[in-house]
Amino acid sequence: MKIAVGCDHAGFAIKNAVIEHIKKKGLEYTDVGTYSSNSCHYPVYASAVCEKILSGECELGILICGTGIGMSIAANKHKGIRAACCSDTFSARLTREHNDANVLCFGERVVGIGLALDLVDAFLDAEYMNSGNHPVRVKMLSEIEEGTFTSK
Repeated sequence: MKIAVGCDHAGFAIKNAVIEHIKKKGLEYTDVGTYSSNSCHYPVYASAVCEKILSGECELGILICGTGIGMSIAANKHKGIRAACCSDTFSARLTREHNDANVLCFGERVVGIGLALDLVDAFLDAEYMNSGNHPVRVKMLSEIEEGTFTSK
């Protein structure tokens, strides 16, 4: 499995710890930046991670900003991306299992390094439960993207 990792300036301090953790798990990664704490624009890095996933170069992504919210909004603008902003391990695990999420977002100003690494583990170790109502709901999400979903 190859993971795309990106951050803006507000997530820079924690990104390297996340990358080291991914390496220790024996996984490959691509670091799309940013590479300093200089102010920058989070949509640039959210898009870079999403492009790696949509091209098939990477299977999953991790995005870090101040709160995780901006990154998740930007990532979810990409067709085929299901990004979830999580600050607890239960949500990080279930978003993979139930929603087939392919991008984990979190905020450096919200979680510390210890919890960030636990979120990464919960997300990366979980697998999509392609059973029950989950595939129906994920299909509905795709239909919303396509503009073919009806709530009736």
